[in-house]
Amino acid sequence: MTRDPATSDLVASKPRDALTALISRVESGSLTRAEALMLAEAQDLDAVLHAQFDAGGEVLTTGIPASPGAAVGRVYFTSDDALDADDRGEDVILVRNETTPADVMGMQVSQGIVTTRGGLASHAALVARGWGTPAIVGAEAIVIGDRSFRVGDVIVAEGDVISMDGATGTVVIGELTTSSSHRPEAFDTLLAWADDVRVGVLGVRANADTAEDAEVARRLGAEGIGLCRTEHMFLAPDRLPIVREMILADSADAEGVALEKLRVAQQSDFEAVLAAMDGLPVTVRLLDPPLHEFLPSVTELRIEAATTGLSDERARELAAAETWAEHNPMIGTRGVRLGVIKPGLYAMQVRALLDAAAARRADGGSPIVEIMVPLTVTREELALARSWVQAELDESAVPAGTITIGTMIETPRAALCAGQLAEEADFFSFGTNDLTQLTFGFSRDDVEAKMMPAYLAQGLLARNPFETIDTEGVGRLVEQGAWLGRETRPGLKLGVCGEQGGDPESIDFFHRAGLDYVSCSPYRVPIARLAAAQAIIRNGSQ
Repeated sequence: MTRDPATSDLVASKPRDALTALISRVESGSLTRAEALMLAEAQDLDAVLHAQFDAGGEVLTTGIPASPGAAVGRVYFTSDDALDADDRGEDVILVRNETTPADVMGMQVSQGIVTTRGGLASHAALVARGWGTPAIVGAEAIVIGDRSFRVGDVIVAEGDVISMDGATGTVVIGELTTSSSHRPEAFDTLLAWADDVRVGVLGVRANADTAEDAEVARRLGAEGIGLCRTEHMFLAPDRLPIVREMILADSADAEGVALEKLRVAQQSDFEAVLAAMDGLPVTVRLLDPPLHEFLPSVTELRIEAATTGLSDERARELAAAETWAEHNPMIGTRGVRLGVIKPGLYAMQVRALLDAAAARRADGGSPIVEIMVPLTVTREELALARSWVQAELDESAVPAGTITIGTMIETPRAALCAGQLAEEADFFSFGTNDLTQLTFGFSRDDVEAKMMPAYLAQGLLARNPFETIDTEGVGRLVEQGAWLGRETRPGLKLGVCGEQGGDPESIDFFHRAGLDYVSCSPYRVPIARLAAAQAIIRNGSQ
């Protein structure tokens, strides 16, 4: 049971009234528009887009509030069980230790998501924010057992009803009453004033992976897509078996057959995204995650082998999963490194994207495509990847000069050597999630629940750096990368697509660092529009 929090009927009155009061004061002459924008609160914009509880209940446990909104549903622990429950018409709260790309279909039908591990930059948090689905991560008091979870002496069984608040991180047993969301007229008026200030100075794009995400983002005012993660297109039930066929292929011919099937599927997906964002730029990131994420887990397959035995296909999956398994996959064979090992994979994606752009043009559309190579750390890597793209461009019907090629800056080396990378890049996008992780030496999926509360409470960190940019360390790398890139290539387009792209304090910094746009999850776009205007007013750069 999916829903669109931006189009429901009711609203909690306080945020709506606060926005309306600001508009009234401008109309009465007691405030200027700029003063009203500076008084507006980001949380008021956020609140009117998400359901909220009418009243509280007895809190069972808390975790990290990862994606705002209230949700009520029955507890299920696997993606398959969530899908089955959705087929029966049940509202689902998916409870997992953590989520991976293999869980996406179950996450998509869930009203809310709770994980026991992870932080604000974890898979569950990023995906949930992109969809506007309430989520709580790092709820460490929850201990998941066999079709139940326990918090202390309290046991919650599969199918039991819980309520969760993604804005506060609280979990309550039983059903609480919710008030749904609604965009009041004052919401759109205030953001129109914000756009009058910021358009042409600091753009706001969205991180969106599907046509549905893109449509939501455009309705909320996004000026394009700053990050389209192509791996999420591989996870649909009709796509994942083809991906596994490609991974398991034992010959070049067999791999080629699987890649062609994927090309056809990806072209369809790209056409839909480009149609939703017609006339606006769409930055498509080539495949980033390691291939083992598209296979069943090694542990799951080994247990199956020891208990019920494996079919021939499952045995092949186990062999492949063991081959591709890595001790530290986040800094292993992923991003452009995967493209070096399997160049046919990136070539297929580029061909599918170019064919989609050509098809949109043939239909009278105006696609604007930016191809982004992930995780490059040397000029030579990016030059090689650019040659793959250029080879496909030379064979395509897309006019020369209409496609730009750039890279993510997401490692300290990439930022420090940005001048070299700019020789091969038309644009940079700072991937501040990984850049923060690699600069601090923090595992973003581990430290937020275990370590971060203690560090913040004891003043060892002023802010959670995965939520608000660390200006002294990560921020200096962004500034250095921006300066070096433009020294080599004046006018180089610069953006940011990490989660900090939707954080008001971070947006102020990105504006001062000279970035052209920020990109964030669709439901953070209104906040980013307001924060961008506030940054421009605050810094006197209108």
